[in-house]
Amino acid sequence: MSAVSTYPLSQRVMRMEESATLRMTQLARNLKAQGHDVISLSIGEPDFDTPDHIKEAAKKALDEGYTKYTPVPGLMELRQAICTKFKRDNGLEFKPDQIVVSNGAKQTIANLCLALLDEGDEVIILAPYWVSYSAIVELAGGVPVLVKAGIEQDYKVSAEQVAEAMTDKTKMVIFSSPCNPTGSVFLRSELEAIADVLSKQENIFIVSDEIYEYINFTDQHTSIGTIPSVADRTITVNGFAKGFAMTGWRLGYMGGPAWIAEACTKIQGQVTSGANSFGQRAAAEALLGDMTPSTDMRNAFLTRRDLVIDLLNEIPGFKVNKPEGAFYIFPDISEYFGKSDGEVTINNADEFAEYILNTAYVAVVSGSAFGADNCFRLSYAASEDQLREAIRRIGEAVQKLK
Repeated sequence: MSAVSTYPLSQRVMRMEESATLRMTQLARNLKAQGHDVISLSIGEPDFDTPDHIKEAAKKALDEGYTKYTPVPGLMELRQAICTKFKRDNGLEFKPDQIVVSNGAKQTIANLCLALLDEGDEVIILAPYWVSYSAIVELAGGVPVLVKAGIEQDYKVSAEQVAEAMTDKTKMVIFSSPCNPTGSVFLRSELEAIADVLSKQENIFIVSDEIYEYINFTDQHTSIGTIPSVADRTITVNGFAKGFAMTGWRLGYMGGPAWIAEACTKIQGQVTSGANSFGQRAAAEALLGDMTPSTDMRNAFLTRRDLVIDLLNEIPGFKVNKPEGAFYIFPDISEYFGKSDGEVTINNADEFAEYILNTAYVAVVSGSAFGADNCFRLSYAASEDQLREAIRRIGEAVQKLK
């Protein structure tokens, strides 16, 4: 927004970056409105509908009068269901007073940063990382410290890299597994090594974003909070958007030390208060009810992953790894930097993503938004026909770059 400086906006919002995923999604919508056949692979949203038994639970809740304010940290019914889920799926022991339900996992992370960070506190962010981590940290007064891993490391930061990044100002570490944007999944041995490093400094808190837990092709999801040396300093974040196709329901949650949960409740009470009542009833059904739709969705994503990897590997110059979770592929396309179609020269991932959108009418997201300047993110939360056509178009577009 070029005119933004003419208005009396705060420095806070002036410094804040626009969400790259939402920006590319809007650009794709604009082109579509102009009559172009745009395939959008930019947004992190399952293309499946919310399972029927979850929707029916919400309808029933409405009929039963669940239309009023809820307790700020969430309905007791849902917090108890979350405790059951944490024990059943993750081996984590929590009580309801250690759970806070929020309007999406994004708000959960914002609550945590506002509750734990003071001005100048450093936050180690394992990169590639979800676009909003750094913006939320900065909003809370923290200083993002990006620790990066490339495709040669399967995009997974090592314990040694974490140790090198730690200072006496380090207050928090944030990461996701399965990871957005890479789909990489940390093994237990890798998390144990990181935990061993972090355990040596008592004032560092770990925020483990596990929202893609149910889209894991290894069947070996590990929560770092189960590692004893850091258990009392780990906050496990999750939500309903990805594993249950409930993006529009805006429900996330955390489990952690009771004093941190109390602080997050205090912050949320002044910002939004409790999440919607009937949605929380449906969320409890999601956690305790039939998991078959989630399993079926995971299996469909696995089939698509393999299809997309095979198709991308046919494009010269693309370096593609094999992600073990989520629904993203994160190719390294640095071989195309410096090349041109005669009109447009590609110098970085931003220009590559814009070239693909304007030439092939396929929306992807530049890796620069995720702390990886050599890559772009492709979501395969789309039909197989759309994926085949999108990658065919991408292949044709890059053939023009010499």
